[in-house]
Amino acid sequence: MFPGLGGGLDPKKMQAMMKQLGMDQEEIDTQRVIIEKSDGNKIVIDNPSVTKITIKGQESFQISGNVKEQEAGISEADIQTVIEKTGASMKDAKKALEATNGDLAEAILSLS
Repeated sequence: MFPGLGGGLDPKKMQAMMKQLGMDQEEIDTQRVIIEKSDGNKIVIDNPSVTKITIKGQESFQISGNVKEQEAGISEADIQTVIEKTGASMKDAKKALEATNGDLAEAILSLS
């Protein structure tokens, strides 16, 4: 990581150096991270490792994990939920979800 330091640095010394530079690091316990993109798609990160890094008052996050991208639209799980709750056909359930911009509760109410 730091060339010329003889094979590594004691984690305590590393933390002390970071503090002197005005840096702080914190692990955040998370189950899932969802990033909503401006085009409506989502980046979903399951089992993430999230670290919050603060440098002179500015916060940034480092995230790693199992990444997948979800396209905007109506999910099959949502359609099935509407069908189960209302008894509607697949076509009607999908139409209701589209009319409510994917709002599950509104779609169910509109078909009840």
